[in-house]
Amino acid sequence: MANRYNVDHLVLPVQSLGVARSRLEALGFTVAPEAMHPFGTWNACVFFTDGSYLEPLAVADPAKYNASVQRGDVFTGRDQAFRQRGGEGFSALVARSEDAIADHGRFAAFGLSAGDMFEFSRPVRMPDGSQSEAAFRLAFAASGAADFFLFSCQRLQALPSDRAVLERHSNGVCGLCEIILFSGGDPDAARLIETVFGGEAEISPGGDMIFTTGNARIRLTENAAFAAHAENNARRHGGGLCGAGIVFCVDDLAVTAAALAANGVSCMEAGGRLVVPAAPGQGVTFAFEEK
Repeated sequence: MANRYNVDHLVLPVQSLGVARSRLEALGFTVAPEAMHPFGTWNACVFFTDGSYLEPLAVADPAKYNASVQRGDVFTGRDQAFRQRGGEGFSALVARSEDAIADHGRFAAFGLSAGDMFEFSRPVRMPDGSQSEAAFRLAFAASGAADFFLFSCQRLQALPSDRAVLERHSNGVCGLCEIILFSGGDPDAARLIETVFGGEAEISPGGDMIFTTGNARIRLTENAAFAAHAENNARRHGGGLCGAGIVFCVDDLAVTAAALAANGVSCMEAGGRLVVPAAPGQGVTFAFEEK
């Protein structure tokens, strides 16, 4: 069986990083300082103790961004397509890699490469004002015509190892439990996930495909718990694979409920989870579940 990769991060395109920061903080997350990319986007990440993170992503410099798209850079090209078709949401699922060059070769061999590899570096600023540099190598994979994609991310210069101050969240989240993807009729969706993350799927009692990674489950479904949102997303993005929801692990749902209530965030209980529908700055459904 192939090695199982960890989920590295999730890319969440937003219109405004300020709106995203406000929304994520209202949800009880600690949000890192903004970081600028050399290709015109910037992020303000949410880090977890399981090594994964959320990457809310906005366009900061349209001239650099458009130049990157025109050069044929896969990351900005797909990001632009996602924004033009649907605005905010969940655009990419990322695997942590030790060798993105080998990943690129594997993706190409299976007919799933989404284009040329990409390398870049960016500054990293901590809340205490200290700054370092992080560098990454990316290999891209996709199937069908949808603009949702996967990629592997090799950290050439690692993010700061001591991120404890950024990994403490008032909502009690410690990591990812499950990433829910809506297949949208894509016949190659399962093969894509298997190729990028390794391992084979198990079939759930409800007929969903469950992929076990090193730190989270990936659920590929036609009938997600968040199906209405997923189907709307699929229609907006022309059908095919799309991100339907993110389920976070917490120690105590009562702590999470209290944090949401204190900030006036509405949620509902469903299947033992607290579910928060998408909102500006949070373009996809979030849910919280006790681990």
